[in-house]
Amino acid sequence: MDTVDKTDQRTEPPAVKKNPWILRLYIAGQTSKSLSAISNLRRICEEYLAGQYEIEIIDLLKMPQLAEGDKIIAIPTLVRRLPEPMRRIIGDLSDTEKTLVGLQLKAK
Repeated sequence: MDTVDKTDQRTEPPAVKKNPWILRLYIAGQTSKSLSAISNLRRICEEYLAGQYEIEIIDLLKMPQLAEGDKIIAIPTLVRRLPEPMRRIIGDLSDTEKTLVGLQLKAK
């Protein structure tokens, strides 16, 4: 399991530190779709959630037992664990508008 914490404590307001966005991305190896999903997620987070997010990348080839907890049926899948309610987005996240709506960062 590879955890990437993009929290920048120098510029982050105190309130944000207490309530970061917790995002979990499920992938299967280093496929082009997996790499694209990772890249797209990091880009979206830097642009729309700068300083207020944590990304956890879970490779199901290495840890398949973790798929059951978040009910993963397809990969790549992004799970927004916090803020609640939990949300799932399937795909490589290349459609930024769809991803923003799915994360509830933008209205439909």
